[in-house]
Parts: sequence; structure tokens; C-alpha cells
Amino acid sequence: MNRSLLYRYTAYLQLGLALLLASGCAPTQPFFLNESPDLKYYLQSATQIEYPDVDVASLPDTTQTLRPLTIGNHDYQFWNLPLEEAVSIALANAKFFITTSGIAEARQNVADQFISGTADQFGSVYDVAISQSTTQSVPLTVDGNGNRVLPRGVLRANQVGGVEDALAEFDAQASGFFNYSNTDRPRNSGNSTVSRSEFQSDDVTAQAAISKRLATGGVATIRNQLVYGRSNLPLGSFNSASRIVPSDYTVTMEAQVQQPLMRNRGTLINRIPVVLASLNEDVSIAEYEIQIRNLVRDVEVAYWDLYVAYRGVATAIIGRNSAIATAQFARLALENGTGTRQELAQAVEQYYQFRGLLESAIAGSNLPGSDRQGVYGAERRLRELLGISPTDGRLIRPIDEPTIARVEHDWNESVAQALYLSPELRQTKTRIKQQELELISAKNQILPEVNLSLLYRYVGVGDTLGPPSGSDVDFPAPGSSALESLTDGNYQEGAVRLEITPSAFGARRELTRIRGAKLRLAREKANLQEKERLLVSRLSDADAKVATHYQLVQTNAQRWQAAEQEVEARLAEFKNGRSPVNVVLQSQQRKAQAQIDYYRALGEYNKSLNYVDYLKGTMLANNNIVLREGPWNKKAYWDALERARERSAGKELVYGVSRPGVVRTGPLRDAASASEIIGSGTMTHGQTLSPESMMLNEPGLNGEYGGSINDPLGINLDPYRNPVEVNDQPLSELGDSPAELLSPAPGGNTLREGNVPTPAPSLDAPSLNSSPSVIPTPQGQLDTTSTTGSSKWQSARHVEHARAVQPVTYENNAPAEFVPAPVRRMAIPR
Repeated sequence: MNRSLLYRYTAYLQLGLALLLASGCAPTQPFFLNESPDLKYYLQSATQIEYPDVDVASLPDTTQTLRPLTIGNHDYQFWNLPLEEAVSIALANAKFFITTSGIAEARQNVADQFISGTADQFGSVYDVAISQSTTQSVPLTVDGNGNRVLPRGVLRANQVGGVEDALAEFDAQASGFFNYSNTDRPRNSGNSTVSRSEFQSDDVTAQAAISKRLATGGVATIRNQLVYGRSNLPLGSFNSASRIVPSDYTVTMEAQVQQPLMRNRGTLINRIPVVLASLNEDVSIAEYEIQIRNLVRDVEVAYWDLYVAYRGVATAIIGRNSAIATAQFARLALENGTGTRQELAQAVEQYYQFRGLLESAIAGSNLPGSDRQGVYGAERRLRELLGISPTDGRLIRPIDEPTIARVEHDWNESVAQALYLSPELRQTKTRIKQQELELISAKNQILPEVNLSLLYRYVGVGDTLGPPSGSDVDFPAPGSSALESLTDGNYQEGAVRLEITPSAFGARRELTRIRGAKLRLAREKANLQEKERLLVSRLSDADAKVATHYQLVQTNAQRWQAAEQEVEARLAEFKNGRSPVNVVLQSQQRKAQAQIDYYRALGEYNKSLNYVDYLKGTMLANNNIVLREGPWNKKAYWDALERARERSAGKELVYGVSRPGVVRTGPLRDAASASEIIGSGTMTHGQTLSPESMMLNEPGLNGEYGGSINDPLGINLDPYRNPVEVNDQPLSELGDSPAELLSPAPGGNTLREGNVPTPAPSLDAPSLNSSPSVIPTPQGQLDTTSTTGSSKWQSARHVEHARAVQPVTYENNAPAEFVPAPVRRMAIPR
């Protein structure tokens, strides 16, 4: 190596080391020309909380909601709402169903779960359409020759999309390709009359094909192919071995049919994915019906809960007013020297107790023993189900009174209707049909794969591509046309191919697949049997609760009547000084509890009737609700009519050896046909006994207790057959404003002997301006009537009890005003 060059490289190395040591090991930023100082592409962090760019308008019921109704906010007007209208509003506003699946008698509020959940977790009006439009991610595939590639194996119900996606497997698929290649290379040969040492050529191949899968399992393909070649090989005469023309075109037109003869043969096995997809839609429709049914059930339950909440407020108002009147009597007794401060304080304490009950009955409370929802909370729950804002200046008031008619369902008919109309059982039966089809498909896969392929081809070759000119020049003469040779049909070819591929030795995978399909089918059938058994069990429990709640309505009505009489008697004794005040206060508490228990039993009775219809599958029909497909556009009906006329004018061709079996028995029929389809059940032959005769034949049931029919405990069973008449006032007549609701209009302004005094109006019991006299509050006494005004007691005015329980008589017919309103169900005649 040159010594000077070595010195030069050494100098460069020393200079580089010096620069490296001078700059140190710290990293440096590179230098860029035209660098912008704003650094708009610099990110301080890789992950941060960002807001999505979504523009979805909020509902007016969301953005225009008024402040909630509370103890301090009673700014509203009553909205008298019938039950039928409430159900109609809920169905009209329902995009999502704020409810849960299942047949539970009481369901929790799922609003909290809905807020934190996803759209897939809850039912919506879009679910059936989404199920119909679900598609697979695997596209239709073709091989290199343009033939459709058939799917292999067994398709499960959860592996197919909607019907349109399944039918897409039978759509025709077009395919094609264009290929150009160039060759330029030396050869291991010299130049001759048939060869060149340097070979050059241009080759073009183009293909277009249309392939369709048939319902019988075969594949039909029409294919056109063009092959062009040009090379530098030497040309020669017609009688030599050399090429006659420098280029040539080969055009073919092919028709090919591939048909399986054993595995995957026939219309039944090939239409199974379509039928599975159709049954998936049936499952989705049944789930949609379940969600609609549960929503209607929840609306009716919330409606009666709100009704009972209103009755709770009315009961608390009566209790509060009675406590005020009792305290006024205690005040008078104390001033006359016949009472004690202890009795007055006890009466005042009971007033505050009823006042607290009234406050919780209006607005709800989480305290133990209080109403957790109250009227305002129950009304908000109903509004959630109706799909409207929680507060809009109106307070929903149920104006439909619950039925008090005795209803008894025909047991055998109820069982038949439940077993036929239940959407849950219909879903399970649909899945059983899917498992049967999957078993058929699994059994088909154990057959050997025997495929027959038939091909027929027209060929045309020429010096040029064409078009046909009518000349008589044939290839390989110069000027010959490939398309003309093709249309002449002088060259035709055919091919037959038979492929046989049996299952693997032992067919382990196929046999295991069949066994798995059988086990899944057996599991679904056992599942159906258990569901039917448990459904009848729940129906039995619901039917028994109807009788229980009806009896509780009658029992609590009599209890209310007895408590009313006790209050009158105790108060009269207290006024005459023969009874302490605590006895009066306790009787007032019992009366209030008996009254609210009566309305709770009445609400539960109506909810039990609805639950029986719910389990029977007749609830939607009883509410005049019909699930039906919406209208299509006019073009769809026009196309359907054209297709129907086209198929009617054609000739039916049975081209499959096997055809799909029956998967449906037709449209769902009404409840009246259930007994004919399911059967009326079996009855044990024996004596038909009356209800009172079935209580273990204890003494007293045959008139041994004075001729009355009593049970072993001496309970009169007549009310079970004859309703106790309660002269209660409808909610719509309790006032048209919050003040009128919280303080019923008094019927007089003086205290009268022998009557139950009932108090002054409002939640805080303000003064009665029409009272003839005002009793001043002694110095140091607690003001029990107002939290803001001066401390004073006032005399209460008597109110005629429009809601008092009337005396029970069974001999005379009830007055017309006490006859229950007609209901949809048929009451048992007396």
C-alpha cells in the first residue's frame, strides 16, 4: 500500500476521534431546513383521554327535562292516564326495551345496567332486521379455472348469517384474469430452421368465466379463454416443421358441470344453511316478542305500583288528619283538666309519625320501613318505561281502577295455551329443528366424496383474432381468424373426470361429529321438557296466587271495616274519658295499615291476573297487540308479484332426489286453538269438589258451626265467593291539583259527636280559615301544624268518609254504584 495513502487515512481517523471527543456522548437533534417552530406534529403523550367526534342529537325529553318533583317542589298538573294509553305510548316510543329477558314475576329496574352496557346486551326494534342482514366474512371463492369452490364440512346454526347471506351461496360469480409474459434468453442450441440461439417471445392469456352453485350440490361454469403467442422462431413452408406464421391465437369456449354423487348431493343437504338461517330469524323474532311482552308486563306492573302509591298517600293523609283531630281532643281534655300532657305529647308524636309516612309516600325514602319510591319515584319508573322525560310539568295519575271481580282460569286450557304460545318454548323448538338439520348434515359427511365432472369445449385457432370474415382460409394459413374458426365449430373437445375420496380410515372425525350432533339434539329435547315442566310449575304458582290475592283483598277489606269501627268506638270512649289516648292512637295506626294493606292486596291481585296471562302467552292478545311485519315499498310488492307470475307460468321441475323436510307447521295460531293443537290435558276421574269441600274435610265445613260455612279456624269462606263491597273513591276524583290531593275537601267545619274527626288540608296541616274557633297553644308547647307560621292549634272539621268500608251483606244485591266495572276477563258467576 502507498505510504502517503496510509498517512492520509490515519489523519482522517484522528480528526474523527477528536470531533467525537469534543461533542461527547450526549444525543443531538438533527438539523432540518425549513423547520417550522410551531411543532404541530409533536405529541407530548401517546395515550390520553379524548372525546369522540360524534354528532348525534339528544332527544328533547333529555335536554328539556324540568327539575325533579320533591317534597319542596309540587309544581305540576295531573295527567290522567289510562292503562291502555300507557302501553300504547311505551310501544310507540320504544327503540330499546329497558327490560330483561326471562319470565320472572318481578324484574328489577335495569336503567343503571343499560347506561353502562352496550347495545348488544338489550333488545331493540332493530334486532330482527340486524339478524336478517348479518353476513359472513368469507367471500365466495373460485379456483384458477373460474369454478366455484364448495364449502367443506358442516355448518352450524351460529356459523351462518341471514337468509339473504345463505342464499348468496347460490349466486352466480363472475371471474377473470389477464396475464402477459415476455421471454428473452439464450438457448443451448444453435440457429436452425426450427430454433434460435437467442429466444424471444410474447405470451398473453386472458380468461373470463361465470360459475354458479346449484341446489343439487353441483357447480355449473361457462368459461372463455384466449391464448396468444408470438416468437422469433424461423418461419418455413407449409410442409416443413417450422412455424408457418409468426403468431397464433387460440380461443376456447367451455361449459363444465361438476356434480357430487354421494357427499353433499341433493337439495336437502345443500339447502340446510338456508333453512338454518331462516330458523335463526325465527329465534330472533321470538326474542323480539319476548322483549315486547316483558315491556308490556313491566308497564302494567309499574302502573299498578303507581296506583298503590297514590292510595298510600291518601291513606297517610287520612292517618295524619286523624292524628291531628286526636291531638285536638287531647288539647281540649288538658285544658278542661281531664287530660295529661303525656297524652297530648303522645298524640303529637303520632302526628309526626303519620307526617313522615306521608312524606315518604309522596317522594320516597331509603329509610327502613318507608316507601322507597313513593308517588314521585313510582311515576319516574313508569316514565322510564314509557320513554318520556322524567319531569315535564305533569304528574301521571292512573285513572283505571283495578278490577275486584273474581277470576278463575280453566286449568287445562291455561296449560295448553302456555305450552303452545310461550315464545321461550317456541325458541327451544326452533333450536331443536336446527339440531335435527345439523345431525342430517353430519351424517352426510361420513359418505365418500365422489364427484363427476363433465366438460365440453369449442376451440378456434388462427393467425389473427378475428372477427369472422366468411373467408375459407384455415389455420395455419396466413390471415386465418381464430374467432371464425371458433364459430365454425370444426374443433370440439370433451372430458370426463371422476374423483373418489373416501373418509379417512376409521372415519374418526366424522363419527365424532355425528355423536356430538346427537348429544346436542338430545340436550335440546331434554331442555324443552324441563322448560315445559317449569313453565307449568310457574303457571301453577301464579294461578294459586290469583286465588290467594283475591282472598287477601276480601280479608283486608273486612279488616279495614273492623278497624274503622274500632276507631269510632275508641274515639267515643276517649271523648267521654273512659279510654286513654294511646288506645285511640293504636287503633288509628291499625286502621291506616289495614287500608294500605287492602290496596296493596288489590294491586297484587291485578298484577297476578296479568302474570297468569303473561305465562299463558295471551297477554299481548288481551291488550290488542299484534306483532306484524311493516310495509315494504311499492317496488318490492311489484317485484314479488312479477316473480310469482313468472314461477306460476313455468313448469315445476323436481331436480333433487331428496327434498327438505317440514321445518314449520304454519303461522302461529290464536289462543283458542291451543287446546286443539296441544291437547286439553288429562284429568283424574273422580268427584268434583267445591273449594270449601277440599280443605281436608275438617269439622265445620258441613254447617256444623251454626249453619255457616267456615274453615277449621272458623274463618268465613263466603267472602271468597262473594266480594266485599268497598265504597272507595277513584283517584281521578281526589282532586285536580296537588293541594286538593294532599288535603281532601272537608265536609263540615265543626266537631260532631259520634263521628271520626278528620283534619285540615295540606302536607303540613295549615289552618282552617272556616273554623269557628281557634284553640291557642299554651306557652312552651310544640307546634305540630306548621314549620314556618305561628304556633297554634285549630279545630278539625269532619269529613264524610267516601272511602269507608261499607257493612258486609251477602243477601242483598250491591247498589249500582258499587258494581265493579266490566273487565276483559270473564268473571265466574255467583
